[in-house]
Amino acid sequence: MPTNLSPKSKTSAIILPSTGTVSDVTAAVPFGAYTGSADFLSGAALQVGYVYKKLGGDVIDIELTPANVYAAYEEAVLEYSYILNLHQSKNALSDALGDTTGTFDHIGGLKTGPSNANLKFPKFQISYARKVGDGLSTLAGFGGTTEIYSGSFKVVKGQQDYDLQDIVESASNSGVDQAGIAVPFSGEVDSKRIYVTQVFYRSPRAMWRFYGYYGGVGVVGNYSTYGQFADDSTFEIIPTWQNKMQAIMYEDSIYTRTSHYAYELKNNVIRLFPNPSYWGFSTSERIWFKFYIKEDSTSEKSGYEDGTAGVNNMNTLPYDNIPYANINSIGKQWIRKYAMALCKEMLGQIRGKFTTIPIPGENVTLNHSELLAQAKDEQATLRDKLTEMLKEMEYSELIKRDSEKAEAAATTFKNSPLPIFVG
Repeated sequence: MPTNLSPKSKTSAIILPSTGTVSDVTAAVPFGAYTGSADFLSGAALQVGYVYKKLGGDVIDIELTPANVYAAYEEAVLEYSYILNLHQSKNALSDALGDTTGTFDHIGGLKTGPSNANLKFPKFQISYARKVGDGLSTLAGFGGTTEIYSGSFKVVKGQQDYDLQDIVESASNSGVDQAGIAVPFSGEVDSKRIYVTQVFYRSPRAMWRFYGYYGGVGVVGNYSTYGQFADDSTFEIIPTWQNKMQAIMYEDSIYTRTSHYAYELKNNVIRLFPNPSYWGFSTSERIWFKFYIKEDSTSEKSGYEDGTAGVNNMNTLPYDNIPYANINSIGKQWIRKYAMALCKEMLGQIRGKFTTIPIPGENVTLNHSELLAQAKDEQATLRDKLTEMLKEMEYSELIKRDSEKAEAAATTFKNSPLPIFVG
């Protein structure tokens, strides 16, 4: 005896309607990243009609709810924001290194930090190159972002070796130097290595600095009468650069020909030559040196704004989700297509639960595998095309293109006939 089928409903329990409802969007999206935007709510609601038409809702049932479409639309906007922020990170990271970073909530919204940084055109600052320059400046003794200190010690008759590390560390621990004067590096050394960049001796003997006639030391080399009154009382006019060279040569002579003093530095222990017994120092005279203290690369004890607590990579860039209002028509069309592909994927997964549906006298085979394949391919294609297009728009690529345009314009102008001026 045939079974008498009397279904309570002859239609699917879940059928996507042809229109969405703006007031239902906020409660349906999982993250709520854009629910504060009325335009986003409208766009999500309109996406329902787009999905309904594209998937043939006029002909067959679409086993999705409007909430599924709203969620897909939000995911598409977040994906677009993610790809755009990656692109801008490549553009701006070099110039943003060391800048103020931010803090973010669970959906990527900015809590503290500079607002809308991902919407701004950054200044060209070559921050990483400057950071390298700062490090090289420190090695050269110019400082950079590392503070350069100075210290001194008394020379002891008969003692050639002096431990500068011990001298500086003792002053750092006590807060004062050997003369009882407070030091700016108090408490900073703490067994850290110091790097000596310069050693010098300031002599109180005015005779060494006498820049006039005194036994021929007023000038150096073969320029003994240039720029001065010679025996016949004539005045020689010479260029400024020659005076500068004479001054440099005079300074050099103090250290190489006049003093005859030298030093050797090993492991921060300085050895003076010759033995100080022969130097004729008075008890008030000292040897001075400049140094800096070895710090960790991430130390924030510097007296300068060195950016150690700022942006260091893509993760610390103060980039939140791109505001929906700042996504133009190009982006919104991409979002609609990507949300459509996500809806296809969801529909394929739902239909995949039941490969076939039995009906009286027949079976209905569902197309879940085709939907899943199409959805995955469309999503990958949309992401790849957007990423490829943005790569062509990176600042480094734009400057190459501008250079080519300028070169082509110059070539065109070079081949253009020039007008003949008739006076």
